[in-house]
Amino acid sequence: MKTIATDKAPAAIGPYTQGKVINGLLFTSGQVALLPGSGEVAGTTIEEQAEQCCRNIGAILEAAGTDFGKVVKTTCFLADMKDFAVFNGIYEKYFVSKPARSCVAVKELPKQLLCEIEAIAAVE
Repeated sequence: MKTIATDKAPAAIGPYTQGKVINGLLFTSGQVALLPGSGEVAGTTIEEQAEQCCRNIGAILEAAGTDFGKVVKTTCFLADMKDFAVFNGIYEKYFVSKPARSCVAVKELPKQLLCEIEAIAAVE
């Protein structure tokens, strides 16, 4: 098993890692809209935050030697389902392989953020 860590995505702030690779699959931790380095929240709108979540996932994919085209499954968490359509508009720009996906509304996300994404991707 290989641990994935990159300074191009927010550092883990608890007892977890940004990602793990095992048996040709990358499992990412959930990524929220925090800016790498500073940990500041990236914007206040669902558009801004979804873009940053995707950029953070992209950085972890790159660090593991894979990309959005090889993502096979995502789980997406929204603070409010009214953001579903707008979130999808941002999501589809990145997740071009149209992976299997679950998308659910949750009661609350850390720092009152609006969305979070985790991914599973093939690593060759």
